[in-house]
Amino acid sequence: MLKYIDSHAHLDFDKFNKDRDEVIKRAKTNGIINIINVGTSLASSHRALNLSQKYEMIYAVVGIHPHQAKNFSKRSIKVLKDLAKADKVIGIGEIGLDFYYDNSPREQQKEVFRQQLRLAKEINLPVVIHSREADQQTIKILKEETMYNHNILLHSFTGSKEMAGEALNMGFYFGVGGIVTFNSAQYLKNIIQNVPLSKILLETDSPYLAPAPHRGKRNEPLYVIEVAKFIASLKNSSLVKIAEMTTKNTKRFFKID
Repeated sequence: MLKYIDSHAHLDFDKFNKDRDEVIKRAKTNGIINIINVGTSLASSHRALNLSQKYEMIYAVVGIHPHQAKNFSKRSIKVLKDLAKADKVIGIGEIGLDFYYDNSPREQQKEVFRQQLRLAKEINLPVVIHSREADQQTIKILKEETMYNHNILLHSFTGSKEMAGEALNMGFYFGVGGIVTFNSAQYLKNIIQNVPLSKILLETDSPYLAPAPHRGKRNEPLYVIEVAKFIASLKNSSLVKIAEMTTKNTKRFFKID
């Protein structure tokens, strides 16, 4: 059986409250060897940690999403630092900028992003980035915070060709999920075709963005296999190679065994 890792899921969200155990069992039975559960707030980060402690196959990433930047305080960074010291916490995220929804003031988003990048550098943990309608600003901040030699993952990448080029020049990684399978995402297909396989991690972003043929349904880690199949077709590669390479990439990026 091929082995896969879902590098980005939110199994702590309420949509999994009724069948979380079954969802995780389904993934494990079908070759998903690890799920990385990513925090979006302090509360979500605590839940991610709890899941990692309950399930051997789950790891946690902790951070404050740009939507939640308005709730950030001096205490927040201390709590995140304490969380990051816990066993099985392997990254800071998802952090970044979201100028599509603007749920938090943009200047506040930028400051919270910078503070969390500095924390990641201080404690030497990889970073999972959320960037929506903020390509130039995201890259600008990453450059200003000198993140060139740091493990940076652009989660659920939907940025421009120019952003992809900048990211590759800086050595960043790309999280590829269900969006690439959508008929409307031809521009993204073109970009991912030109991203080296050594820089791609598979993800679901569960419970969101289920890939074809499950689009419109609740997403779950099992469906990372559908993303892998699509990338294999997109890159004229074998599913075996996609599974092996992306699993290896994820382990290398997050420094997990």
